[in-house]
Amino acid sequence: MAKALSLHNGVYLIIALALIIFPFVTESRTWTILLTQIFIFAILAMSYDLLLGYTGIVSFGHAMFFGIGAYSTGIFLKSFEPTLLYFILSIACGMVLAAIVSFFVGILTLRLKSHYFAMLTLALSGLFLVAAEKWRTLTYGNDGFTFRAPEIFQDRLVFYLVALGCLLASFVFLKRFVSSPMGRVLISLRENESRTASLGFKTLHYKVIASVAAGVIASLAGSLYAISLRFVNTSVMTMDITLDALLMTIIGGVGTLIGPILGAGVIELAQHYLSGLARENPIFERWIILFGILYILAVIFFPRGIAGGIQSLYLKLRGKKVGVHRSLKKRVVKS
Repeated sequence: MAKALSLHNGVYLIIALALIIFPFVTESRTWTILLTQIFIFAILAMSYDLLLGYTGIVSFGHAMFFGIGAYSTGIFLKSFEPTLLYFILSIACGMVLAAIVSFFVGILTLRLKSHYFAMLTLALSGLFLVAAEKWRTLTYGNDGFTFRAPEIFQDRLVFYLVALGCLLASFVFLKRFVSSPMGRVLISLRENESRTASLGFKTLHYKVIASVAAGVIASLAGSLYAISLRFVNTSVMTMDITLDALLMTIIGGVGTLIGPILGAGVIELAQHYLSGLARENPIFERWIILFGILYILAVIFFPRGIAGGIQSLYLKLRGKKVGVHRSLKKRVVKS
């Protein structure tokens, strides 16, 4: 077990160092921007994995926390000087608002089970979307608004490193969170909530805590997304955002944390290259159909997601290796 953990940590460290070095060894602006988008959506997908993969909660309202972060940053930087201090304050404000909203949403909805909870979160998310559309004095409705980013982010390399740093910090935080005793309780909730309650745990409290943590991390992703575009409109609160997070989590591997990062990479790269093919050849104009086929193939060939498939292959190869060593040992003992 200790060897496996050290191997995983070593692989994570190598990947992190490679991503840090990458922009310094390539001059591709396209790849820098694309990887930055992947980092942002990976943070969102990891926050969703905390709900779906570790707590067993299917939420259709995750986009509202993403939108809260995006609007907080956009409104702050439009209303005040676009300095690094106000950017940090906007992230903090978005996180606090997301925590408050997710707390009350959790109290109201998490008493419900399965699809009833999912439908209510969808309704609440729709309520926030309508509020964003109608409160034009603050959000400018569907038209949205532009704003200036802090001068330091004019250099895409700096923003790339900031987004990567936020991704790594979120991953470490969530990894520690799910590995803690509280994380073990969340996993037991996912497996059998009634049995967990019979052991004396107040299941609602744990689910609300998971909901708050997921909402805060999603808000961080929203703030970074707003800065990357220098523009915010109601699209940040649409169902598409929640579905993207859901697809990234399922394709990458539910309940793994590293899986959503892989899923974000696959989906963002697929969207980039398929939409690029549509510009070059009219036959690919309906590229979203090809994207759907790609998703179907991923689910068929990787039912546990990419990370789950790799893990299964590793355990299978390791089991064969252990079996060979045992058979050789038996032969040596017999001889």
